[in-house]
Amino acid sequence: MTPADLARLHALAFVVPRPWSAAEFADLTARADTFLVGTGEGFLLGRVIADEAELLTLAVAPAARRRGLGAALVGVFLEQAAARGAATAFLEVAADNAAAIALYSAAGFARTGLRKGYFRHPDGRRIDALIMVRALNGNPAPA
Repeated sequence: MTPADLARLHALAFVVPRPWSAAEFADLTARADTFLVGTGEGFLLGRVIADEAELLTLAVAPAARRRGLGAALVGVFLEQAAARGAATAFLEVAADNAAAIALYSAAGFARTGLRKGYFRHPDGRRIDALIMVRALNGNPAPA
């Protein structure tokens, strides 16, 4: 998928956080620590720095939701993060995104913190972000 393809799909999937531009995707995908998992209907962008993986974004086209694609992408992300040497994985998710929170919880992520007012809605409202984390490779869960 090209950066323009990623930006188009991201715009279909998101209002909050704001959709990322093709230039932002080009910058991120050019980095050696960042990896892309996905198809034309959905993708996940992650990165591993030192022994920590971050799920940067996960986007699934509205027409392709509720078919297990998001769970499959998260599974591949966890496998690739562990293969790249990560001991833990974390992400930030809008506190009002119940579907995403359920997806990440089912994948073994647990809430570990809160970023107050982290995301901005187009109408100006601020939305908290939950910080979620899980251990990889049989490592103990982070405190």
